Amino acid sequence: MDVVDYVKKILGDMVKNVEVGKDVVQVEVDISNIRDAAKKMKEAGFDHTKDVTAVHDKKEGKIRIIYHLSSYTNPELAKTIVGIYYTIPESQDRVPTLYDIYTSVDFLEREIYEGFGIYFEGHPDMRPLLLAPTVAELKPMRRDFIVKEENIFKVKK
Repeated sequence: MDVVDYVKKILGDMVKNVEVGKDVVQVEVDISNIRDAAKKMKEAGFDHTKDVTAVHDKKEGKIRIIYHLSSYTNPELAKTIVGIYYTIPESQDRVPTLYDIYTSVDFLEREIYEGFGIYFEGHPDMRPLLLAPTVAELKPMRRDFIVKEENIFKVKK
C-alpha cells in the first residue's frame, strides 16, 4: 500500500502539501479542515495519535501544530506514521481540539497549551499539565523565551 496515495485519497482537496520522510508522511491541511481531516483519517483506520507537537518558527512568526497518527488495528497502516498539521500565526492563541475525535490527545494538547500558550477550544481540561500556571504563562517552549542562566555550582574563592 502506498500511504501517500492512500492519505491523498482520504483527504482529497483538503491536502495543501505533502512531505515524505523515511518513516513519516507529513500532510498539511488548513486549520479550518483539521477536524474533518482527523475524522476522515480515523474512519480510514488511523485509530490513535502517537504524539501531538508544536514547532515555533520565530523567523516566520508561525507555529506548526502536528498530530502524528497511526494504527493499532491495521498492520499495513501501523508501518508508517502520518502527521497531519496546520500552521498558525504566533499571535493566534486559540485552535480547535481533536479531543472528541482522538481522546489520546488529552495530555498532549495540554502540554502544548502550557509550553506554547495555545488554548485548544473544546478540550475538557486546559489546565497546565506539568508547570505551575505562572510558569506556563511565560510560554517556555517558544523560541523567543529567554532562559535565565544560573550557575549553582560556582566555586567561591
